[in-house]
Amino acid sequence: MATGVLDRRAPTNTTLDCHGSSLPPIQYCSSSGRRCLVAASPGPHSTSWEFVSSGRHEEAAAAVGVGGRHMGENSEWVDVEFFHPNPSGDDWIGVFSPANFSTSLQTSKNDGYNKTGRGYLKLQLINQREDFSFALFSGGLSKPKLIAVSNKVAFANPKAPVYPRLAQGKSWNEMTVTWTSGYDITEAVPFVEWGEEGGRRLLAPAGTLTFDRNSMCDKYTYRLGHRLMNGTRIWSKSYSFKASPYPGQDSLQRVVIFGDMGKAEADGSNEFNDFQPGSLNTTYQIIRDLENIDMVVHIGDICYANGYLSQWDQFTAQIEPIASMVPYMIGSGNHERDWPGTGSFYGNRDSGGECGVPAQTVFYTPAENRAKFWYATDYGMFRFCIANTEEDWRPGTEQYRFIEQCLSSVDRQKQPWLIFLAHRVLGYSSCTYYESEGTFEEPMGREALQELWQKYKVDLAFYGHVHSYERTCPVYQSQCVVDGSDHYSAPFQATTHVGGGGAGASIFDSEFTTSKIQWSHFTDFDHGFVKLTALNHSSLLFEYKKSRDGNVYEHFTISRDHRDILACSIDNCPRTTLAS
Repeated sequence: MATGVLDRRAPTNTTLDCHGSSLPPIQYCSSSGRRCLVAASPGPHSTSWEFVSSGRHEEAAAAVGVGGRHMGENSEWVDVEFFHPNPSGDDWIGVFSPANFSTSLQTSKNDGYNKTGRGYLKLQLINQREDFSFALFSGGLSKPKLIAVSNKVAFANPKAPVYPRLAQGKSWNEMTVTWTSGYDITEAVPFVEWGEEGGRRLLAPAGTLTFDRNSMCDKYTYRLGHRLMNGTRIWSKSYSFKASPYPGQDSLQRVVIFGDMGKAEADGSNEFNDFQPGSLNTTYQIIRDLENIDMVVHIGDICYANGYLSQWDQFTAQIEPIASMVPYMIGSGNHERDWPGTGSFYGNRDSGGECGVPAQTVFYTPAENRAKFWYATDYGMFRFCIANTEEDWRPGTEQYRFIEQCLSSVDRQKQPWLIFLAHRVLGYSSCTYYESEGTFEEPMGREALQELWQKYKVDLAFYGHVHSYERTCPVYQSQCVVDGSDHYSAPFQATTHVGGGGAGASIFDSEFTTSKIQWSHFTDFDHGFVKLTALNHSSLLFEYKKSRDGNVYEHFTISRDHRDILACSIDNCPRTTLAS
């Protein structure tokens, strides 16, 4: 198991563009009558739970208060009560972290109480390494007026190690864990305590730990730690994970794949960049089925933070029940990388100035160059080749050479299931956006790569970016080599392409064409995700599940012995089929 630590002491209002300049503080504003969360300037910490009204404002009798137990370390639900003697429909509650905030910040309208002047909210707070305060406003968006302010409240240890994220290491027998902490590397030494469940525990500094084949069915427990300079040890709660299968291991292996999930507020309130309505449903369905899931692959558009660090906290807190137990592998999307003049393949502003830096720091990937964000990862009978569509992939480029090396180097006797993944649709999509481009793909996508998919007999290709679900027939050069089906048993003919970007982001920009597309076998205009199950070396189960209920709405199986693949060498596998 490899261990690492992420130092994120930057205040939650701070966000940097690619050249290091500070952007304005974030505003999380509700349109549903629940809350507005605004990150302001840093302030001192406090653990007090006594809330007071502000004497600095006209309505001195107004008050904001909270009930409940002392906050822990990761997240906590709090009960907030407030009163205003002159209520109106423009009144709203703001939650601020850090607690010291500027009353001159422009904020957005929140519907509120309007009869009794008394209100009640149940809100979820997450540890963002700073304290919190609550404020009552009137005046709505155009003329916000601060009415009452609570004192400051903080988590028991705002600097505590939280939100662990497991990931596959560079070798099959390495597991990495990255976490978030408020401790600077100069004030505390990060380490992990880990060991086989019920066995001896080991203390290891940030570095690399390995397990061997003999412990493949073993379960490991771990907890995160920091040793302060005075010798005190700060611990997280305990977590567990199962050892990854070795290449070729003949066991049940189950992988969930999706893109474009994002995050949302579990308490029903609104937040910054709030257009990922399906996010919580997808998260909850995966958590519900977690005992039957071995790994997750999130292919880009991770949390739509768009330059705000606090949104990465929101996302890592949301997926903690998943990422702390199974490897959570990610790919890069436009909302992680793209920014003008910084070398991204597309010159738009979709990353909000992040340029991929938070994504490659918050999550570990086994890439040779983590800034490039393309890599291979092996999991038992699977080989995953994860490309980065925000960097050039065309023939002659460094990434094209990586893609060919990843596809060509797999031992199909051990890993018969070869999967290609990328964020933008480099293969096929009948989304109206791509129809308007006149390509039904990302321009220059499959023209550059379809010969590689065909030559190396890629079973499945997955994409995000389009916020809905689509499966093609086995297709090559825009022709179905085999009709779409719920079962394939013949030798490999062509790659099946899957659009799986419907995990959370709004579907309303991802409608399908009304034209008849011969290679488009199944579409679903809804939120969902895919689950792959390698039953053995010759049988693969594919399931598409809706996020609303977790039920399977589309599936197929592949049964093949791969003799056609094993019989040919890299250079004499046919590049084309009769479809050409």
